Amino acid sequence: MIEKNNLNLTPNGSFDALVASLREELGFANISHEEEKRKIALELASFAKNGDRIGLGSGSTSFLATVALAHRVSILKLNVQVVTTSFEITHLALSLGLNVGELCDGKLDWCFDGADEVDSRKRLIKGRGGAMVREKMVLANAKKAYILVDPSKRVNHLGERFAIPVEVLKEALYPVRRNLLELGASEVRLRKAGTSKDGPVLTEHGNLILDARFQNIPDELEKRIKSLVGVVDSGLFIGYPQIEILGL
Repeated sequence: MIEKNNLNLTPNGSFDALVASLREELGFANISHEEEKRKIALELASFAKNGDRIGLGSGSTSFLATVALAHRVSILKLNVQVVTTSFEITHLALSLGLNVGELCDGKLDWCFDGADEVDSRKRLIKGRGGAMVREKMVLANAKKAYILVDPSKRVNHLGERFAIPVEVLKEALYPVRRNLLELGASEVRLRKAGTSKDGPVLTEHGNLILDARFQNIPDELEKRIKSLVGVVDSGLFIGYPQIEILGL
């Protein structure tokens, strides 16, 4: 457990020192393109102003941005409220002394998050961390959404590198798998937890994730997947005009 009293959130406490004190406990010991992500995080934090309600995304870039935001809020004594997209980021935000609210408290002024893939039309694939449903709820309720990416996340077409994550109810696993294949998926796999535990990955809502590979992803595919009985939502983010891409 992170002890807030051990975190130096004073003007004399640097952003770098905060990151160093938190990264290992939260699983961010190794961050790819870290220098670039730090620059993006500091730029993003500079957008925060008094009275803002801000949505916090998940992943390594969002981790850095959340630390940078907390540092700015502390130094300038800003009155902001944040809404989180995962248990991990909720834990971080509370440890940093940020005021954590809920979506029911009102519209968000802006939010930020990462992406697994982004194409030239600002269409996204997200969900490698399994938090795509909450992430989509936050993004859909924000007036502005900053998506933080490094060059490795930019693709010529969606599905180039990653499958589409689909969150499904446990009882619907096999029917939804069959339905995804009928929609044109070339491969559908149940996401396994890997070496950390036996069995499948469970989302924060206790559901399963199917990773579905599509060679062609038209705009209507997001709605077609969501319309399947037993599907909670997918990691496709298409048709969100409030998105702005920040990165290299």
